[in-house]
Amino acid sequence: MLKATDTTARKSPVQSALALLGWLLLSFSAASLGALFLPGEWYASLKKPSWNPPAWIFGPVWTALYAMMAVAAWRVWRCGGWAAQRRPLTLFLVQLALNAAWTPLFFGWHRPGLAFAEIVLLWVAIAATLLAFRPASRTAAWLLAPYLAWVSFAGVLNFTLWKLNP
Repeated sequence: MLKATDTTARKSPVQSALALLGWLLLSFSAASLGALFLPGEWYASLKKPSWNPPAWIFGPVWTALYAMMAVAAWRVWRCGGWAAQRRPLTLFLVQLALNAAWTPLFFGWHRPGLAFAEIVLLWVAIAATLLAFRPASRTAAWLLAPYLAWVSFAGVLNFTLWKLNP
């Protein structure tokens, strides 16, 4: 549901579609960093808990999460643009930057302890973004809920991997 501050009435469908495309490109740009830091032999050699997800699950899950993140940001942007939504959209960009930073820390530098500290910051940033999105669009806030849940799980997994592989 868009609030009374919504300015989409003044935006053409083309502008709105281009904005959605922009949010999708921005969100998936964070994902693209993962292509530079693949799990590789180091990750394969780690001791893993029995509940470690199979490798094939990460691609579909992250694809869905990045798409939902983009749609959430777009929905908030539609409620007044940057002028009206500067704080929530800035929080979104902060969490996106933290999201992008985790992969090089864990897979690139092989620093699970540092990656765990970073994922805690990421979790806080996602939670803050979700709460900041809620006044503009409850739907946008709910679209971030699976992301927060997955990062919660990923944080526990990251911590476990760090402790199993000192």
